[in-house]
Amino acid sequence: MTRLLVVDDEATVRELLSATLRFAGFDVTSAATATEAVAAAVAEPPDLVLLDVMLPDMDGFDVVQRLRDHGPVPVLFLTARDGQADKIHGLSLGADDYVTKPFDLKELIARIRAVLRRTTGRHSDVLTAGRLAHDAEGHQLTRDGSPLRVSPPSSACSGT
Repeated sequence: MTRLLVVDDEATVRELLSATLRFAGFDVTSAATATEAVAAAVAEPPDLVLLDVMLPDMDGFDVVQRLRDHGPVPVLFLTARDGQADKIHGLSLGADDYVTKPFDLKELIARIRAVLRRTTGRHSDVLTAGRLAHDAEGHQLTRDGSPLRVSPPSSACSGT
């Protein structure tokens, strides 16, 4: 499953994003500070980081550089800083996309998938319902992360 790291100091933003992205089939970890973000990314490298620029302990621009010290990771800035200079700076540091708040959740998910296609060659077409997850691309059904064996649908039709 594709692992995302959501980094934002606003709890409501983190919770909304995490819930929405989980529903879209992603495995989500979150962090409220730059320090937490770097530690989480080093402990369990994500497939993509959604990163706010304005964090309490350092700005997101510095976080990108610290993350890259530990290896390549796609970064999508998700921030209220919408000035042209900020966008250019973020992209020049190597961010893969820069989205400003407020944002549309469906568009954000589409941008995440686009970045993942470009950077990892993978994208998530996983649908989840409670404890079940269906990976359309991998042709796999899982319950609580464990694969389930399923029979193909019967082509026979009963009727008169």
